[in-house]
Amino acid sequence: MAEGIREAASVIAACDGRDGLEILVLERSTRSRFLPGYLAFPGGASDADDAVRAERWFGTADEAQRACGVRELLEEVGLALTADGLAEAPDRSLASVDASPPRADQLCEIARWVAPPQVPVRFDARFFAVASSRAVRPTPDGAEVAEAWWMPPGRLLEEWEEGSRKLYWPTYFTVRALASCRGTDELLALRIDTREPDDGEVDRLPRATFWQE
Repeated sequence: MAEGIREAASVIAACDGRDGLEILVLERSTRSRFLPGYLAFPGGASDADDAVRAERWFGTADEAQRACGVRELLEEVGLALTADGLAEAPDRSLASVDASPPRADQLCEIARWVAPPQVPVRFDARFFAVASSRAVRPTPDGAEVAEAWWMPPGRLLEEWEEGSRKLYWPTYFTVRALASCRGTDELLALRIDTREPDDGEVDRLPRATFWQE
């Protein structure tokens, strides 16, 4: 791990909707210091206790980023991932996870984003996918997260193209890949080769896709 890069995790919760794949997205609070008002997936930076949780849930501290993803789902949108799947947990207690920890294969790693040197705050973020039921309702924390809902990735891209939604490059690139999936089975098998934007994309896409306004 290069000096100054923090480990992080994002979780792409997905369900099979009536018209195909739907994903759980959140809108960051306008009070957030990092990308306020942008759409994103639940996630954040690992903390020191994530290694301890990983040991408890997955049997090894090496799974700290998976544990981070589980914790962030709970903190940001009130969803607990256990061995039985994703469930509502509005009290945001880890008790249900501790009682029935998820398996590592319930969180499939589909992408890894390492921020380039020119980014002021650098993260090494692993993106995990988990299957869910659409009946599970997220509850935004009201602090970091203003809203959270299920929607098809194709529709999200349409709203971004219309200018009504803001996506940062890693989220935009990931959502574009998700739009090719017809259901959760394809999503869980997906592996995304991440990359930085080329010069043509930087010139063509909205400035907000690359720099926080």
